[in-house]
Amino acid sequence: MKTINQFESQFSKEIYYFLKNALDEDFGEEDHTSKSCFKNKTDNSFKLITKSNCVISGIRLSEILIEKFRSNLLIDKFFYDGDQVKKGEKVLEIRGPMYSILSVERLILNIMQRMSGISTLTSNLSKLISHTKCKVLDTRKTTPGFRYPEKWAVLIGGGLNHRMGLFDAILIKDNHIDSSGSIEKAILSTKKYLNQNNLKIPVYIEVRNREELNEATKHNWIDRIILDNMSPSETKESVSFIQGRFLIESSGNINEKNILEYAESGVDFVSIGSITHSASIIDMSIIKV
Repeated sequence: MKTINQFESQFSKEIYYFLKNALDEDFGEEDHTSKSCFKNKTDNSFKLITKSNCVISGIRLSEILIEKFRSNLLIDKFFYDGDQVKKGEKVLEIRGPMYSILSVERLILNIMQRMSGISTLTSNLSKLISHTKCKVLDTRKTTPGFRYPEKWAVLIGGGLNHRMGLFDAILIKDNHIDSSGSIEKAILSTKKYLNQNNLKIPVYIEVRNREELNEATKHNWIDRIILDNMSPSETKESVSFIQGRFLIESSGNINEKNILEYAESGVDFVSIGSITHSASIIDMSIIKV
Protein backbone atom coordinates (compact mmCIF):
# COMPACT_ATOMS: atom_id res chain seq x y z
CA MET A 1 0.00 0.00 0.00
CA LYS A 2 1.21 3.51 -0.81
CA THR A 3 2.47 5.93 1.82
CA ILE A 4 1.79 9.67 1.68
CA ASN A 5 5.24 10.41 0.21
CA GLN A 6 5.01 7.56 -2.28
CA PHE A 7 1.72 8.96 -3.55
CA GLU A 8 3.36 12.26 -4.49
CA SER A 9 6.24 10.49 -6.18
CA GLN A 10 4.09 8.00 -8.10
CA PHE A 11 1.55 10.55 -9.31
CA SER A 12 3.74 13.64 -9.70
CA LYS A 13 2.72 14.10 -13.34
CA GLU A 14 -0.99 13.85 -12.56
CA ILE A 15 -0.63 16.25 -9.62
CA TYR A 16 1.17 18.76 -11.84
CA TYR A 17 -1.58 18.63 -14.47
CA PHE A 18 -4.28 18.93 -11.82
CA LEU A 19 -2.69 22.12 -10.50
CA LYS A 20 -2.11 23.54 -13.98
CA ASN A 21 -5.68 22.89 -15.07
CA ALA A 22 -7.11 24.26 -11.82
CA LEU A 23 -5.00 27.41 -12.10
CA ASP A 24 -5.90 27.90 -15.76
CA GLU A 25 -9.58 27.45 -14.90
CA ASP A 26 -9.46 30.23 -12.29
CA PHE A 27 -6.78 32.61 -13.52
CA GLY A 28 -7.31 32.34 -17.26
CA GLU A 29 -5.41 34.96 -19.23
CA GLU A 30 -5.24 37.53 -16.43
CA ASP A 31 -6.52 38.54 -12.99
CA HIS A 32 -7.91 41.86 -14.14
CA THR A 33 -9.15 42.90 -10.70
CA SER A 34 -5.77 42.60 -9.01
CA LYS A 35 -3.94 44.03 -12.00
CA SER A 36 -6.15 47.13 -11.91
CA CYS A 37 -5.77 47.60 -8.14
CA PHE A 38 -2.07 46.93 -7.56
CA LYS A 39 0.33 49.04 -9.56
CA ASN A 40 3.43 48.16 -7.55
CA LYS A 41 5.13 44.97 -6.45
CA THR A 42 5.06 45.59 -2.72
CA ASP A 43 5.41 42.37 -0.74
CA ASN A 44 2.71 41.32 1.68
CA SER A 45 2.13 38.47 4.11
CA PHE A 46 -1.05 36.43 4.43
CA LYS A 47 -1.83 33.61 6.85
CA LEU A 48 -4.20 30.68 6.49
CA ILE A 49 -6.21 29.78 9.58
CA THR A 50 -8.79 27.05 10.21
CA LYS A 51 -12.22 27.79 11.62
CA SER A 52 -12.70 24.38 13.21
CA ASN A 53 -10.65 21.48 14.54
CA CYS A 54 -9.50 19.15 11.77
CA VAL A 55 -6.90 16.81 10.36
CA ILE A 56 -5.06 19.25 8.10
CA SER A 57 -4.46 18.23 4.51
CA GLY A 58 -3.27 19.89 1.31
CA ILE A 59 -0.21 21.65 2.72
CA ARG A 60 2.22 19.77 0.49
CA LEU A 61 -0.02 20.25 -2.54
CA SER A 62 -0.11 24.00 -1.86
CA GLU A 63 3.68 23.98 -1.63
CA ILE A 64 3.91 22.28 -5.02
CA LEU A 65 1.54 24.88 -6.48
CA ILE A 66 3.83 27.69 -5.37
CA GLU A 67 7.05 25.87 -6.30
CA LYS A 68 5.87 25.11 -9.83
CA PHE A 69 3.70 28.09 -10.70
CA ARG A 70 4.40 31.01 -8.32
CA SER A 71 8.09 30.79 -7.49
CA ASN A 72 8.17 34.50 -6.54
CA LEU A 73 6.20 33.59 -3.41
CA LEU A 74 7.51 32.10 -0.17
CA ILE A 75 5.48 29.72 1.98
CA ASP A 76 6.11 28.97 5.66
CA LYS A 77 4.26 26.01 7.13
CA PHE A 78 3.52 25.50 10.80
CA PHE A 79 2.00 22.04 10.48
CA TYR A 80 2.40 18.98 8.27
CA ASP A 81 -0.26 17.04 6.39
CA GLY A 82 -2.02 14.70 8.81
CA ASP A 83 -1.50 16.89 11.90
CA GLN A 84 -4.39 17.70 14.19
CA VAL A 85 -5.09 21.42 13.99
CA LYS A 86 -7.31 23.38 16.37
CA LYS A 87 -9.78 26.09 15.46
CA GLY A 88 -8.09 29.43 14.88
CA GLU A 89 -4.55 28.11 14.52
CA LYS A 90 -2.25 29.43 11.81
CA VAL A 91 -1.45 26.64 9.38
CA LEU A 92 0.77 28.45 6.91
CA GLU A 93 1.92 31.89 5.83
CA ILE A 94 2.47 33.12 2.28
CA ARG A 95 4.76 36.08 1.54
CA GLY A 96 5.41 37.96 -1.68
CA PRO A 97 3.80 40.32 -4.20
CA MET A 98 0.13 40.98 -3.48
CA TYR A 99 -0.80 40.29 -7.08
CA SER A 100 0.77 36.83 -7.00
CA ILE A 101 -0.73 35.90 -3.64
CA LEU A 102 -4.24 36.76 -4.77
CA SER A 103 -3.79 34.76 -7.97
CA VAL A 104 -3.51 31.50 -5.98
CA GLU A 105 -5.39 32.35 -2.78
CA ARG A 106 -8.70 30.79 -3.83
CA LEU A 107 -7.11 27.67 -5.30
CA ILE A 108 -5.15 27.04 -2.09
CA LEU A 109 -8.33 27.46 -0.04
CA ASN A 110 -10.30 25.15 -2.33
CA ILE A 111 -7.60 22.49 -2.12
CA MET A 112 -7.06 22.63 1.62
CA GLN A 113 -10.71 22.93 2.61
CA ARG A 114 -11.70 19.94 0.47
CA MET A 115 -8.73 17.76 1.31
CA SER A 116 -8.90 18.53 5.04
CA GLY A 117 -12.57 17.59 5.10
CA ILE A 118 -11.79 14.22 3.54
CA SER A 119 -8.80 13.58 5.80
CA THR A 120 -10.81 14.46 8.89
CA LEU A 121 -13.71 12.16 8.01
CA THR A 122 -11.34 9.34 7.06
CA SER A 123 -9.46 9.76 10.34
CA ASN A 124 -12.65 9.69 12.39
CA LEU A 125 -13.85 6.48 10.72
CA SER A 126 -10.43 4.84 11.02
CA LYS A 127 -10.33 5.56 14.74
CA LEU A 128 -13.65 3.78 15.23
CA ILE A 129 -12.10 0.51 14.00
CA SER A 130 -8.49 1.02 15.07
CA HIS A 131 -8.60 -2.01 17.40
CA THR A 132 -9.29 -4.32 14.42
CA LYS A 133 -7.17 -5.31 11.43
CA CYS A 134 -9.68 -3.67 9.09
CA LYS A 135 -8.68 -0.60 7.06
CA VAL A 136 -10.83 2.09 5.42
CA LEU A 137 -10.69 2.24 1.61
CA ASP A 138 -11.84 4.95 -0.76
CA THR A 139 -13.65 4.32 -4.06
CA ARG A 140 -13.94 5.90 -7.53
CA LYS A 141 -16.76 8.11 -6.25
CA THR A 142 -14.63 11.22 -6.51
CA THR A 143 -15.10 14.73 -7.88
CA PRO A 144 -14.25 14.77 -11.62
CA GLY A 145 -10.82 16.33 -12.06
CA PHE A 146 -10.12 16.24 -8.31
CA ARG A 147 -9.47 12.50 -7.88
CA TYR A 148 -5.75 12.62 -7.14
CA PRO A 149 -5.96 15.23 -4.35
CA GLU A 150 -9.01 13.49 -2.88
CA LYS A 151 -7.33 10.09 -2.80
CA TRP A 152 -4.16 11.70 -1.43
CA ALA A 153 -6.32 13.16 1.36
CA VAL A 154 -7.65 9.68 2.20
CA LEU A 155 -4.09 8.49 2.74
CA ILE A 156 -3.29 11.53 4.86
CA GLY A 157 -6.33 10.75 7.02
CA GLY A 158 -5.14 7.21 7.69
CA GLY A 159 -7.14 5.36 5.06
CA LEU A 160 -5.96 3.40 2.04
CA ASN A 161 -6.53 3.83 -1.68
CA HIS A 162 -8.56 1.41 -3.76
CA ARG A 163 -7.69 1.32 -7.45
CA MET A 164 -6.99 4.75 -8.90
CA GLY A 165 -9.19 4.15 -11.94
CA LEU A 166 -10.28 1.58 -14.47
CA PHE A 167 -6.71 1.11 -15.66
CA ASP A 168 -4.73 -0.18 -12.66
CA ALA A 169 -6.87 -3.09 -11.44
CA ILE A 170 -9.71 -5.32 -12.59
CA LEU A 171 -12.87 -5.16 -10.50
CA ILE A 172 -15.59 -7.53 -11.67
CA LYS A 173 -18.85 -5.96 -10.50
CA ASP A 174 -22.50 -6.95 -10.71
CA ASN A 175 -22.95 -5.35 -14.13
CA HIS A 176 -20.02 -7.33 -15.53
CA ILE A 177 -21.37 -10.56 -14.06
CA ASP A 178 -24.95 -10.03 -15.25
CA SER A 179 -23.87 -8.93 -18.73
CA SER A 180 -21.52 -11.91 -19.04
CA GLY A 181 -24.29 -14.36 -18.20
CA SER A 182 -22.85 -15.71 -14.95
CA ILE A 183 -20.07 -15.13 -12.46
CA GLU A 184 -18.20 -18.17 -13.80
CA LYS A 185 -18.21 -16.78 -17.35
CA ALA A 186 -17.01 -13.38 -16.12
CA ILE A 187 -14.14 -14.95 -14.18
CA LEU A 188 -13.03 -17.23 -17.00
CA SER A 189 -13.23 -14.39 -19.52
CA THR A 190 -11.09 -12.21 -17.25
CA LYS A 191 -8.46 -14.92 -16.84
CA LYS A 192 -8.29 -15.40 -20.61
CA TYR A 193 -7.91 -11.64 -21.13
CA LEU A 194 -5.06 -11.43 -18.61
CA ASN A 195 -3.22 -14.34 -20.23
CA GLN A 196 -3.67 -13.07 -23.79
CA ASN A 197 -2.38 -9.61 -22.89
CA ASN A 198 0.27 -10.76 -20.43
CA LEU A 199 -1.22 -8.43 -17.82
CA LYS A 200 -0.23 -8.58 -14.17
CA ILE A 201 -2.67 -6.33 -12.34
CA PRO A 202 -4.80 -7.07 -9.26
CA VAL A 203 -8.15 -8.75 -9.78
CA TYR A 204 -11.04 -8.13 -7.39
CA ILE A 205 -14.52 -9.60 -7.66
CA GLU A 206 -17.79 -8.59 -6.04
CA VAL A 207 -20.11 -11.32 -4.79
CA ARG A 208 -23.71 -10.74 -3.74
CA ASN A 209 -24.67 -14.10 -2.24
CA ARG A 210 -23.36 -17.49 -1.13
CA GLU A 211 -23.72 -18.99 -4.61
CA GLU A 212 -21.43 -16.35 -6.15
CA LEU A 213 -19.04 -16.66 -3.22
CA ASN A 214 -18.78 -20.42 -3.74
CA GLU A 215 -17.87 -19.90 -7.39
CA ALA A 216 -15.37 -17.09 -6.74
CA THR A 217 -13.43 -19.08 -4.14
CA LYS A 218 -12.75 -21.83 -6.69
CA HIS A 219 -10.28 -19.47 -8.38
CA ASN A 220 -7.30 -18.95 -6.10
CA TRP A 221 -5.62 -16.44 -8.45
CA ILE A 222 -8.18 -13.78 -7.54
CA ASP A 223 -6.61 -11.16 -5.29
CA ARG A 224 -9.62 -10.01 -3.29
CA ILE A 225 -13.25 -10.91 -2.77
CA ILE A 226 -15.65 -8.03 -2.17
CA LEU A 227 -18.80 -8.81 -0.19
CA ASP A 228 -21.28 -6.47 -1.83
CA ASN A 229 -24.20 -5.12 0.21
CA MET A 230 -24.17 -8.04 2.64
CA SER A 231 -25.51 -7.59 6.15
CA PRO A 232 -23.06 -7.81 9.07
CA SER A 233 -24.30 -11.34 9.90
CA GLU A 234 -23.93 -12.47 6.26
CA THR A 235 -20.47 -10.90 6.22
CA LYS A 236 -19.44 -12.82 9.32
CA GLU A 237 -20.65 -16.09 7.81
CA SER A 238 -18.77 -15.37 4.58
CA VAL A 239 -15.55 -14.59 6.45
CA SER A 240 -15.88 -17.90 8.28
CA PHE A 241 -16.41 -19.74 4.99
CA ILE A 242 -13.40 -18.11 3.27
CA GLN A 243 -11.11 -19.02 6.20
CA GLY A 244 -8.31 -16.63 5.27
CA ARG A 245 -7.86 -17.92 1.71
CA PHE A 246 -8.51 -14.47 0.21
CA LEU A 247 -8.34 -10.87 1.25
CA ILE A 248 -11.89 -9.70 1.98
CA GLU A 249 -13.52 -6.32 1.51
CA SER A 250 -16.99 -5.21 2.55
CA SER A 251 -18.74 -2.67 0.37
CA GLY A 252 -22.10 -0.95 0.16
CA ASN A 253 -23.88 1.42 2.54
CA ILE A 254 -21.19 1.35 5.20
CA ASN A 255 -21.08 4.40 7.45
CA GLU A 256 -20.11 5.58 10.93
CA LYS A 257 -23.14 3.81 12.43
CA ASN A 258 -22.34 0.30 11.19
CA ILE A 259 -18.64 0.34 10.32
CA LEU A 260 -17.69 -1.25 13.63
CA GLU A 261 -19.90 -4.29 13.03
CA TYR A 262 -18.33 -4.88 9.63
CA ALA A 263 -14.78 -4.36 10.87
CA GLU A 264 -15.28 -6.74 13.80
CA SER A 265 -16.64 -9.44 11.45
CA GLY A 266 -13.08 -10.12 10.32
CA VAL A 267 -12.89 -8.40 6.91
CA ASP A 268 -9.61 -6.80 5.84
CA PHE A 269 -11.13 -3.68 4.30
CA VAL A 270 -14.30 -1.61 4.20
CA SER A 271 -14.76 0.64 1.17
CA ILE A 272 -16.75 3.82 1.77
CA GLY A 273 -17.68 6.17 -1.05
CA SER A 274 -18.88 8.88 1.33
CA ILE A 275 -15.36 9.75 2.51
CA THR A 276 -14.83 11.48 -0.83
CA HIS A 277 -18.27 12.27 -2.23
CA SER A 278 -19.91 13.46 0.98
CA ALA A 279 -17.14 14.83 3.20
CA SER A 280 -17.90 18.34 4.46
CA ILE A 281 -15.26 20.95 3.79
CA ILE A 282 -13.29 22.49 6.64
CA ASP A 283 -13.88 26.23 6.65
CA MET A 284 -10.67 28.27 6.40
CA SER A 285 -9.60 31.84 5.72
CA ILE A 286 -6.56 33.52 4.22
CA ILE A 287 -6.13 36.92 5.86
CA LYS A 288 -3.52 39.68 5.75
CA VAL A 289 -0.95 39.53 8.55
